[in-house]
Amino acid sequence: MFITFEGLDFCGKSTQVQLLEKFLTDEGKKVKIIREPGGTPISEKIRDILLDKKNSDMSIETELILFSGSRSQLVDQVILPAIEDNVYVISDRFHDSSIAYQAFGRKINLQFVEDLQKFVIGKALPDITFFLDIPIDEVIKRKAKVKKMELDRIELSKMDFYQRVRKGYLYLSEKEERFRVISGQLSIPEIHSFVVEEIIKLEK
Repeated sequence: MFITFEGLDFCGKSTQVQLLEKFLTDEGKKVKIIREPGGTPISEKIRDILLDKKNSDMSIETELILFSGSRSQLVDQVILPAIEDNVYVISDRFHDSSIAYQAFGRKINLQFVEDLQKFVIGKALPDITFFLDIPIDEVIKRKAKVKKMELDRIELSKMDFYQRVRKGYLYLSEKEERFRVISGQLSIPEIHSFVVEEIIKLEK
């Protein structure tokens, strides 16, 4: 099974990825955790370029192409081989992030971004996607707890950018049947229980 977690920065998805990994491992399943961008030697180098604050002058077109290039490597080298080996692949972000962040957030043509992602991921479409939804004021609150020097290039974006990104995710949640929306303001155990219940439903 291919499972992805999506949401605005600071929504808590990385914590849920770790909890689901433990649950599935305890169940005797083979599990592979991946993150985006990253996951392969080439993709990790691209990640460094994308998130480096020194690259503040990066064009939005370059950003989109770099994210997509990193993703393509991950699909070919990690995701598809793992799925073929009956592994549960859990990804902290995937192609939906480009639709939300680059199409809606950066205002790049939506149809172009969607077509590009279809080309990049090929058969690697997630079986289920969990969108941890938090309001923008919650992003501000959680972001304030992080030292500015620890924030990456994307996390330094302004709040109007995040408002557009959230609209992108809400667009996807209405369009894609694989999307499961849950409030990121619920407790960590509540969110985990919801995730597990949905995975069990899908397995039946």
